[in-house]
Amino acid sequence: MELKEDPGPIDNYVLYDQDNHVSSAVWDGHERGVLRCHEHTSMLDQWKLTPKQIKLVEKAGFGYLRLLPAMSLDNALIAALVERWRRETNTFHLTVGELTITLEDVSLLLGLAIDGEPVIGPISAPSSVCEKLLGRVPEDLNGGMVKLTWLKEFFSECAEDAPLEETERCTRAYLLYLVGSTIFSTTTGNKVPVMYLSLFEDFDKAGKFAWGAGALAFLYRALGNASLKSQSTISGCLTLVQCWSYSRLNVGLPKFNQEPDTNCFPFVLKWRGKSGCRTKCNVVSYRKALDSLNPCDVQWLPYKDLDSTAIPEDTKASLILRASRTMLLCFDKAERHLPDRCLRQFGLHQTIPKHVERWERKSRIVDHGVDLMGKMDLALKEWSERWVHIVDGGDITDEGEYMQWYHKITRKYIGRVTSSLESEYQRTVTAMKEIASIADIVSAEGLDSYNRELLDEVKNIVHKCLTEQFEEIPHDKVKKKGNRKRRQKDHLSMEYE
Repeated sequence: MELKEDPGPIDNYVLYDQDNHVSSAVWDGHERGVLRCHEHTSMLDQWKLTPKQIKLVEKAGFGYLRLLPAMSLDNALIAALVERWRRETNTFHLTVGELTITLEDVSLLLGLAIDGEPVIGPISAPSSVCEKLLGRVPEDLNGGMVKLTWLKEFFSECAEDAPLEETERCTRAYLLYLVGSTIFSTTTGNKVPVMYLSLFEDFDKAGKFAWGAGALAFLYRALGNASLKSQSTISGCLTLVQCWSYSRLNVGLPKFNQEPDTNCFPFVLKWRGKSGCRTKCNVVSYRKALDSLNPCDVQWLPYKDLDSTAIPEDTKASLILRASRTMLLCFDKAERHLPDRCLRQFGLHQTIPKHVERWERKSRIVDHGVDLMGKMDLALKEWSERWVHIVDGGDITDEGEYMQWYHKITRKYIGRVTSSLESEYQRTVTAMKEIASIADIVSAEGLDSYNRELLDEVKNIVHKCLTEQFEEIPHDKVKKKGNRKRRQKDHLSMEYE
């Protein structure tokens, strides 16, 4: 049985980029499977920081982020969430309304400052920045990016009695590694732009940046890019995305090896004892769960019952910015923070939000000598007025008018309702695609010849099975429109041949 209802939007003045969104491809039968998730928290604990370094890290504003636990990512859950992310509004469009990751979430989950100077600075020649602030320059400094492995190789161990200059250099390298592994991770997988290094020249000044706002700008851009049907990877702080989902949605919740700690800060530490999701799910399973989400499956105020005494006073003082309708910045990235679209996350009644003017995300070339501050003047002005534009809720208690409006402008469904046989077939194919995706990104480096052969065998078997699935699908049992089936076969054959 197939769902005939139009998934929306009925009125496309809000979601005007629907044709390029991944949900259009999924509706037409083109599954992309899991996204390749680029985050590297697993290696952070291999850096041995001295007490002096820890003080410098705290001074720079990353005392809490350095506590980020190494967490295995649920790639399928993240991929399913991205299918509902809309770059036109910087929100997740769910069946119950819009939700988003706000400045409050960044502040409380990661412990990063959400008030302060925008994360933007001068762009200097990468080699001269490395020489000045690290004391050495990597051989392959391509595209103004440095390899994370190079930073770890030369700077991960600093003697406790090291001279101040060496201690500061090792600490700057650690901070660059930290942001490159988490909040500013890139789709290159193992590199970080040198431009962030210039912000760590003075540790006191570094502590005055709104790193949380910069992290959210970067993540919004990454989610928006990954929501396009042409993309297959995602970067940014994916631990934040996953823990945000755990905190708010009754979908893919993990099981724990120990009772979760609700008295710690930042609140992301609550999830460090998890040992995986309660049930093994693929993208299709998560998609179905999100397509049938009910209001009772949403925790609108997840931090209400956590220990507020654990929250630092300066963090509490800035939390009003969670409701600031402003522009977030991270060097060349400017993204809108639109809390009026998710007022229920602040305990307010949801009204029809203001119309969002279309804004063009310009891909600016960040090269040395560029006057980035001048090019971002309008966005900088909006950020400077962040305390002025605090939104509040309406006086209404019945949100029926909002939901009636919302159903017209949103994408109601991502996947089609299918017969049990076809659904099982799709789950099998999706699961194999996920295995293929994971196998493709597993590095053979360090494996002996026997294990290399095993890895190659796994890849060959999965790719062969995927090809055979589309050649041997029983035509008399799985009914689909012929042209759609041919398009799907051609699409996946090209991808896996």
